[in-house]
Formats: sequence, C-alpha cells, structure tokens
Amino acid sequence: MTLKRRLSDVEREERRAADRERLKQAAEQLLTSEGWQRWVRVRARGGLARLSLNNQLLVALACPGATFVAGFKAWIKLGYCPVKGSRAIRIMAPMPIRDRDPETGEKTDETRVLFKAVSVFDRSQVAMLPDRDPAPLEPPCQPLTGDSHAHLLAPLVAFARTLGYSVSFEAIAGPAGGWCDPKAKRIVVDAGAPPNARLRTLIHECAHALGIDYRSYSRAQAEVMVETVTLLAASTVGLAVEGETIPYVSGWGEDGALEAVTEFAETIDRVARRIEDVLLAASEQPSAALA
Repeated sequence: MTLKRRLSDVEREERRAADRERLKQAAEQLLTSEGWQRWVRVRARGGLARLSLNNQLLVALACPGATFVAGFKAWIKLGYCPVKGSRAIRIMAPMPIRDRDPETGEKTDETRVLFKAVSVFDRSQVAMLPDRDPAPLEPPCQPLTGDSHAHLLAPLVAFARTLGYSVSFEAIAGPAGGWCDPKAKRIVVDAGAPPNARLRTLIHECAHALGIDYRSYSRAQAEVMVETVTLLAASTVGLAVEGETIPYVSGWGEDGALEAVTEFAETIDRVARRIEDVLLAASEQPSAALA
C-alpha cells in the first residue's frame, strides 16, 4: 500500500476550515428539513431529558433500561400503543392551580403548583399500531459500521492515558456510545459498537478530556465543539463520520449553540490537531498501512 502524501500545516489548516464550514452548513440544512422537524415534535412529547431529576430517578428505579417515556395518549398520537400487560411507570406531574378569592370564590392571578401521580411507558413497552405511520423515535442518522480503522484505537487509548485518563470498553445500555468523567479521569466506550464507531466515540471523549468541558462552556456548546473536533480528526485519516456527526451537532445546535463551530474555531482546531497528530502518526506506521 502506498502512503498518501502528508499535508503541510497550512494545508491541514485549510482543510479544517473547509470541514468546519461544511459541517455547519449541513447541520443548518438538517435543522430545516421535514424529517428533523418531525423528530423534534416527537421529542417534545417524550424522552427522559425533559423530565425533572426526581422523575428521572423514579423512571430509573422502575425501569433501569428506559430511554424514552411518554403517557398512553402521547404514545397513541405517535403511532404506538403500550403492550397489554405492561406495567406503567409512575412519575409526578405538576398541576398549576389558580387560587380563589376567599370572599368571592372567583379565581385570582395567584397560582400554586400541586403534583399528581401519572403513568408513563417506556419505548420497550410499546408496539407500532397497524395501519399507522409511526413517528421516528431517533433523529435521522446513519450509524457508523466497519473495522477499517480499528488499528487506531490502541494509539488513541495510549494518548488518553498520557492525559491522565483511564479508558475501558464496557457494555452500555441505551443509545450513548460512551462518556468522559473528568473527576474520576475515566473514559468509557461501548464495547458492543463496531470498531469504527468506537474510534469515533473515543475521539469525541478525548476532546472532552483535552478541556472542552461543561465548566468552561455550556453543555450544548461543548457537545457541538467536541463533535466538530471528531469530524475534523476522523476525516484526517479517512474515516467518514458525517452520518452520525451532522445529526448529533444539529441536535445540540437547535437553540443557537451551532454558532460555537465558528465562535470557538481556534479552540476546536487546536484540540483537533492534538488528536490528528496521534492518528496520523499511527496511520503512517508500516504495520498500520498494511492492515
């Protein structure tokens, strides 16, 4: 196998700038697409992120593997129905109540919030309704497959260790591909994912480990930034991650965080370059070239 000519520093900077702009434009286009807007409407009716912390804990206790919950009527509107015999998950729903004037009995502008128990069901407890067009429960996405870049996992694990982080590959329930815990200095990647998907996740978490965290930036900004880093670094070694990256960035960019792609371009490029150097050095090893 003949190795490709390594790009100069100037060429790499130009390529990163072009990739950043390409990602931003693609995410903006997806945000206005019919398929994306339909999924956003679905997400407003269900999901765990919209629940309070207490309700998330109630869901976790009742159904540890839950990923997307909604009430009975909401599921029907989405084109699904809870399976007969499914045990409902009980959470607390707020009920704003307007106070009444003690003398006239008429409602006032003063309100107080009471809570009542309501039933929800997880996606694992529902089935599609016949003759219906069920709404998508996941954003438009093209999952990453294959093992063409599996040889780059070990070098990136070694790089994470130089940052003081341990890396482990474990089974992870739900859609998350992994996480980075800055306090414990630990990165976890889903062992069940294909090697190329594991590499994408590891690049993403290494970007967090390099300082793009939730203390320095908002969560949405940080996620847009690290996933942009992922696209830049992965493209350096020919790993196409756009099918997952563009929907992911769009999901965090709905409320303006997409501007982080240009607002923090210097930080994004600096972090991407650190990871690129590791991946390029490993790719240029003879054994890697023949793999």
